[in-house]
Amino acid sequence: MSKLSHYNEQGQANMVDVSAKTPTVRTARAQARVMMKPAVMKALPSNPKGNPLEVARIAGIMAAKKTAELIPMCHPLPLSHVSVDITCFDDGVEIIAEATTAASTGVEMEALTAATVAALTVYDMTKALDKGIEIQDVYLLTKTGGKSGDYQRKTL
Repeated sequence: MSKLSHYNEQGQANMVDVSAKTPTVRTARAQARVMMKPAVMKALPSNPKGNPLEVARIAGIMAAKKTAELIPMCHPLPLSHVSVDITCFDDGVEIIAEATTAASTGVEMEALTAATVAALTVYDMTKALDKGIEIQDVYLLTKTGGKSGDYQRKTL
């Protein structure tokens, strides 16, 4: 394991200097799950606030574009693509977010932010039906590009 990169020699948090790194195409995919009672899932199409899954998809895309404003040491990135796909199951939804850039640093945080904010949006739009809805399993699935190379999450 290498040392943490967001600390300087004095132990202070700092933004990593990526100015000497070569821009490359980088992608990242992340997931989040929102678990809810089957009755809440059945009520999604009739939500008076609108389609919660479509609103969540758009919220996730918007959140990816705001990641550097939310996480102090993240670099603002020129995102060339962001997608948020939501799959329904009887007891919840799975959210897969993907982000792409051609930059000097990766887009893992953008993908994770997109998945998380989409999950929070599903909760917000369905909490009137059940406050016990759970957001689970938020993690990075894959990443490509950059000095550290590719990453593929191993299934447990």
